[in-house]
Amino acid sequence: MKPSKVITVFVADDHPLALEGVRSILSRAPDIKIVGKAQDGNEIKPLVAKLRPRILLLDLRMPNLSPVELEKWVRENYPETITLVFTAHHRAAYLADMMDAGAAGYLDKTLEKGNLLDAIRRAARGEILYEKEQIEEAQRWREEVAIKWESLSDREREVLILLAGGCDNCTIATTLGISVNTVEKHLKNIYKRLGVSSRTEAVHWWAKKGTDFRN
Repeated sequence: MKPSKVITVFVADDHPLALEGVRSILSRAPDIKIVGKAQDGNEIKPLVAKLRPRILLLDLRMPNLSPVELEKWVRENYPETITLVFTAHHRAAYLADMMDAGAAGYLDKTLEKGNLLDAIRRAARGEILYEKEQIEEAQRWREEVAIKWESLSDREREVLILLAGGCDNCTIATTLGISVNTVEKHLKNIYKRLGVSSRTEAVHWWAKKGTDFRN
């Protein structure tokens, strides 16, 4: 019996094997149909605008793709299209950013095929698919990393990055065209806002957390 309403899916992934795997799984479901695919971020917007899929199954790491910017564009222009992140890249920063941007769920590519089909159907019904653990993880990242980073001024961020790169105060001052005293004042502010007490701890914070702002 043919389903009364088919869920249209657009798949965005730059890996041919991943695309083929998703196609193979979804093609077996009579109520789900792939209507388009993209392997480059530049292709997604015009195709979503043309095809108006119910579900956008989105990998996060693709050429020419800013996933947060894309998701905000989708929400603003085609709110009937629901985005499900489907990726092998699990980082709290990605999770929190896509959650805040409006994606309905964040799925790991190791997900069993039956669970992927179930997630698509649930999302198409309007359900939000984040698990309790994902919500808690995203909130921890916001509190421990994002809020602290956002509390730094642009100049303080520059000082922190140079500090983490091994520069001493004189080198930082010369590079930024400021005095050593000003560098020292910036460092005091940085320590306070990051909740650390030394250069070493500030460098460690950047080494551990700064990757979220470098990629």
